Amino acid sequence: MGIELYHADMSTCAQKVRLVLGEKGLKWTSHLLDLRRRDQHAPAYLTLNPNGVVPTLVHDGRVVIESTVICEYLDDAFPEPPMRPADPLECARMRIWTKRLDERLHYYTGVLSGSIAFRHQHLARPADELKAYLDGIPDPARRERQRRQIEYGIEAEQFAEALPVFDRFLTDMETQLSQTSWLAGASYSLADVAYTPYVIRIDELRLRGWLESRPNLCDWYARIRARPNFGPGYIDWRNDSYVVLMNETGEEAWPRIEAMSRTVPAGI
Repeated sequence: MGIELYHADMSTCAQKVRLVLGEKGLKWTSHLLDLRRRDQHAPAYLTLNPNGVVPTLVHDGRVVIESTVICEYLDDAFPEPPMRPADPLECARMRIWTKRLDERLHYYTGVLSGSIAFRHQHLARPADELKAYLDGIPDPARRERQRRQIEYGIEAEQFAEALPVFDRFLTDMETQLSQTSWLAGASYSLADVAYTPYVIRIDELRLRGWLESRPNLCDWYARIRARPNFGPGYIDWRNDSYVVLMNETGEEAWPRIEAMSRTVPAGI
């Protein structure tokens, strides 16, 4: 039956999995979901992934969910080329990077993207359609955060919370990359895969000042973009209308974000 992937074009989590598939040269069948149409909440999809998120991998009829788990599954199922370091300490470092991303950075990347760019997609909706979208968010606290993000953009309180988080992560990446070629050590690994979509998103949002002040991170990003898996992982699925929106809104917001960034406390 082979490999099937249920994914979305601009999903950072889906990009991670596609990068691994590309690195290993695997052939796979695409099931592209439109998250704005809520394809991920369709009953048929929820039988595969009860969480209603992308991506979902189906390999020979067996279902695997959660992007970090999917990446590790693919490395187990298709071990060449290996994407986990052979050295136990470097492997532990790789897992610490991916754990930190899942627990903290992923959420705040959604805040960053939504507050700067994607709020404009929601604001363009008819009022009754936007209300129905918000009412469809079952968790009251999450619903209120989303409402404030759409209404206030980068002035919403969760955006201010995101700034020290990004500063800490990017500084830690810069420090590690001043010592090793890749995030886990001497070899390209699942840690580098995991962080690639998030640095891409910073680039898409034109927050380049965050990158330009970190030369080792910039060098890593250049090497990432030159890898053969960058095309099938990102370029081949890039939604140009989304990228244009992120470019334009990010350019507009950057002066304010730059000023806010100068006053953030140390990241956590």
